Amino acid sequence: MSKIVVIGGSLGAITALKIILASLPKDFSAAILIVTHIGANRSMLPEILQRISALPVRHATDGEPITAGRVLCAPPNEHLTVVTAQGRAYARLVHGPKENHCRPEIDPLFRSAATAFGADAIGVVLTGYLDDGTVGLQAIKARGGVAIVQDPAEAEAPDMPASALRYVDIDHKLGISEIGQALVELVSASVPHEHDTSPTPDWIDIENRLTGRDSDMEDLEQIGKPSSLTCPECNGALWEIRQSGPVRYRCHTGHAFTARVLEALQSDTVEDAIWGAIRALHEQERLCKKMSEKALESGDQDAVAEYQAKATQAQAHSQVLRDVIASRALVIQGQTI
Repeated sequence: MSKIVVIGGSLGAITALKIILASLPKDFSAAILIVTHIGANRSMLPEILQRISALPVRHATDGEPITAGRVLCAPPNEHLTVVTAQGRAYARLVHGPKENHCRPEIDPLFRSAATAFGADAIGVVLTGYLDDGTVGLQAIKARGGVAIVQDPAEAEAPDMPASALRYVDIDHKLGISEIGQALVELVSASVPHEHDTSPTPDWIDIENRLTGRDSDMEDLEQIGKPSSLTCPECNGALWEIRQSGPVRYRCHTGHAFTARVLEALQSDTVEDAIWGAIRALHEQERLCKKMSEKALESGDQDAVAEYQAKATQAQAHSQVLRDVIASRALVIQGQTI
């Protein structure tokens, strides 16, 4: 098999991908597989990239051979992964559990490419929030492959490449205009002896099986330990993964989260609950005002005062909760500036 280039990005990645693909020649001698965080939304990414690419670009289809000189993008709501059979590599689309609240997600592609291609895998992490792609690059490096990140200083959202730089032994930190030429040189070079493919660590095989839903709780217990946290996707118990790098969690159905993504999801859950409480208080205020009007019509002044006091209290409590949401937003902005 020839080499493979796997690229992952999120916010700002389309611009970065256009620059990279525009710099690749039509005789580029490796397959390129791309995951961006498109979710279940309709994606025009292949059409956008095809306008500037000398290589053919389209959405991957399940079971198609992976061929040098072609660009395959993950389609909506499917994990794009790589499998091998009889010495050939094929694209495998998996409607498996979300990872980091995304499907498609970067790490499943990177892990599967590391397993299938070993030292012939080249992983590239582009701009994006939080820390997706870090664990996938760890898998590629564990198998002797090459890790590249976009320079966080020029990324629209620097979190993802910065996380990879923190937790992975990165081979190349490059400006986006430099990545294309680096890929041309890397795919045409022979793999040095010191980068011979290493055996696949157990954690990569187990997590590949979890993505493909071909695993069980016993497998999860080999790589993690039970935590007191619950999965925001399915409400199952989460295991903390025993691995160097960002703190991560998985449930036995396969959902996976870094601690940063899990914290962000919990913040969303808390805010949703507060807005629900505000709605209930608004309804309570409205009801008490209506009851006060009825009491006024009947001449019951004591009831009028009671219901007006309750309406005022509900209004005050809802304002307190609104202030809580506003203060939480300021804290989050301060963390991201």
